[in-house]
Amino acid sequence: MQSGSGDEAITAINVTPLVDIILVVLIIFMATAPMIAKRALKVEVPKAAHHERTATETLQILFDAQRQVALGGKLTTAAELAKTLSGLAKARPDLHVSLSADKTLPYGEVVALLDVVRGAGVRKIGLEVK
Repeated sequence: MQSGSGDEAITAINVTPLVDIILVVLIIFMATAPMIAKRALKVEVPKAAHHERTATETLQILFDAQRQVALGGKLTTAAELAKTLSGLAKARPDLHVSLSADKTLPYGEVVALLDVVRGAGVRKIGLEVK
């Protein structure tokens, strides 16, 4: 039995450390991406003393102080919102929607937007608070 003399050239690249680093970077991006992309519009939601986080996937609706409505980060009108939500509610009856409305908006305007969402067939609506 002969053992190697150690004079042979190493021809293979060890990719294990590279894979480890890429996986750590991927985990960091996965953890921070929702925090970065969550707010396309600046909305100051009111604070609540008692709230709980949901583990279900929700569709985000933003209603800012300038009365602009955004669905999933894209600006839309109330009529377009109703049409889009109607199609989504038919495709997914268990659709969850989260509404983030600015705290400076009158209560009646928030209720009117909730009416549009309910009229589109969405039954599971949550109001976001801090």
